Amino acid sequence: MAKKIQEETKTTMVEEEKKPSLEDVAIKVADGEVPKENTSLTPIEDYIKTASYLGTKVITPSMRRYIYRRRLDGLAILNTLIVDRKLSDAINFICKYKPNEWTLVCKREAGWRAAKMFSELTGVKLFTKKYPSGVLTNTELGNFVETNMIMICDPWLDKNALNDAKKVRIPVVGVCDTNNHTSDIDVVIIANNKSNKSLGLIFYLLAREYMKAQGIDKKLPELEEFVGEKLVLEEPRKKKKVKEKQDQELKDAAQAIEERMKQISENEDSQVKESTESIKVSEGASEGV
Repeated sequence: MAKKIQEETKTTMVEEEKKPSLEDVAIKVADGEVPKENTSLTPIEDYIKTASYLGTKVITPSMRRYIYRRRLDGLAILNTLIVDRKLSDAINFICKYKPNEWTLVCKREAGWRAAKMFSELTGVKLFTKKYPSGVLTNTELGNFVETNMIMICDPWLDKNALNDAKKVRIPVVGVCDTNNHTSDIDVVIIANNKSNKSLGLIFYLLAREYMKAQGIDKKLPELEEFVGEKLVLEEPRKKKKVKEKQDQELKDAAQAIEERMKQISENEDSQVKESTESIKVSEGASEGV
């Protein structure tokens, strides 16, 4: 019996060793390799094309746990599997609320297009540009809003909405980049929140899942419509190989030219030497006469 348990344990350990770790997948993404599985919401290519995994040069203590490593230029790389997992958890949480029960705040201009599309599709109240401070707390304001939950796109830019939510004690969903603090965020979405591509992907996936959950029968626009531009998959490793090939071709061409010049130089030296010997023979013959 003990032997059988040992064999089963050994088999399990071998199987676990074969599974790619989060770090392995993260470095593959950073280097441009594209695994075909592991993400649940969307193919991992979408995260790569939208640079959702790319952070800033600043890393706060609360975001350090989500970082795999830094690029050579100092930018932090978020673990793409965790980006997908945290976004999935946040979407599941948001889907519990009806469109009239929560509010979306997006002061960052890069997210206006996608946030407006999401609001139009779902009917969720949206604040862009300037958020009216106190709109959630002051009941005497004409534009007072009573809401059960808010979602913000940047804890720093949307800090007024975050402070109001803390005062009325309602949950906050926040998109946090590597330079953000997450202490006041109840449900954290980790992603690049500076890019229209990354925010476009987040709102596209949120709209798709939220409309399904709430039974909203509308046609969902394509991802590129949320982003506002055509998406192209960047392949750093492939580009690197092409560049290395071009550099090698230039090196080979330069070497070939150098060898050719050397050969020409040797031929000229040989001709000069033969000419010199011919002159010496001619002078010796004239002296003998």
